[in-house]
Amino acid sequence: MIETATDACSVALFRDGEVVAAQHELIGRGHAERLIALIANLPHGGQADHILVSCGPGSFTGVRVGVAAARGLALGWNCAVTGYSTLAAIAAQAFDQRVDDELAVVMHGGHGEVFVQRFTRAPFRALNALESVSVQVAVDTIPTQDVVGTAADALVAARGYGRAVAHRLAAPSAQLLPIDFLTLAPAPIYGRGADARPMS
Repeated sequence: MIETATDACSVALFRDGEVVAAQHELIGRGHAERLIALIANLPHGGQADHILVSCGPGSFTGVRVGVAAARGLALGWNCAVTGYSTLAAIAAQAFDQRVDDELAVVMHGGHGEVFVQRFTRAPFRALNALESVSVQVAVDTIPTQDVVGTAADALVAARGYGRAVAHRLAAPSAQLLPIDFLTLAPAPIYGRGADARPMS
């Protein structure tokens, strides 16, 4: 399992649903330099029958590094590779910490916008599609008390109510997701349109 969409570079090896070993470093930047070394430090060089990778949204470079590594390793090991949403993994981790039955994940995006998505605990599901919006739009449209993610503090402060839930996403948290959330194609989720425009 590979998680590189946040400021952490995090990997874990599972067997029969249990964590065999994990490596986790808060690095901010430099996922490309650390990821393969962390995988190599796992038992048997991290080789697995199935690779799970975070597809984002999150760090533009981190997501691309993680997905590229997962696809390359899957080719070399002749194994399956699928992805999961970073926001869904954050929500599942927060629910595991016994927050309210509904929450919003709010992550810093590009150009002053935030990625937002709401989730409910039972059954675990997304209540809306992933969006990239301004902080003001998020203030006006997110009613949940509990907010988690890198922009949670900013949103709660701007709203004047609610609770910002601390989080440090690690690769093992993805095992908390239902199987339906672990079957994404291994490709980056950018969460917003491209900044470049084709020349006319």
